Amino acid sequence: MSDLAALRREYARTELSRDHVADDPITQFRNWFDQALDAEVAEPNAMTLATAAPDAAPSARIVLLKGVDERGFRFYTNYDSRKGTELAQNPHVALVFWWAPLERQVRIEGQAERLPSEESTEYFHSRPRGSQLGAWASPQSRVVESRAELERTLEDVTAEYEDAESIPRPSHWGGYVVRPTAIEFWQGRPNRLHDRLRFRRPTPDAEDWTLERLAP
Repeated sequence: MSDLAALRREYARTELSRDHVADDPITQFRNWFDQALDAEVAEPNAMTLATAAPDAAPSARIVLLKGVDERGFRFYTNYDSRKGTELAQNPHVALVFWWAPLERQVRIEGQAERLPSEESTEYFHSRPRGSQLGAWASPQSRVVESRAELERTLEDVTAEYEDAESIPRPSHWGGYVVRPTAIEFWQGRPNRLHDRLRFRRPTPDAEDWTLERLAP
């Protein structure tokens, strides 16, 4: 194995100052996301979602951002999965985006809420048919005997809905919106003196944001 302690990269692409950010953090996120798209960053909507159980044991995984608006950041999953179970018990979450080619990171803290049923259903029906069938076939996060078991279940579900023009959304599948209380924009800088600007507000319902610079 390579010497991990010796692996390092100097960041010097650009800077981040108060003059470089919008007054609203959602607008600023959209600006940065559009720049990630323009730079053809691979999977720019991939984000780490960190949750915690009631005993404070954390868990994290990559999920895909499927929308952002004034409410917050949207993603979809199985409500009975580990993350869904933990969100039902503790709605406090953190999100992280890492866009390496731009030497940028965005960190988000907030509370996750289930999206309205009709919104989840609308998105479910916009997915490829195979993904819709997969949502029925997978008991996400549960122990399964083998890959063959999953494939047999998918075959059964496919046969069940073979003649159906529209596949119903499973009641155990739907969306969440993370309503932010803090959004931090991180720009890599030389000598590890990175730029960090954080917007924060006391609750997800508060209208006014405070902008502050953090030491790297």
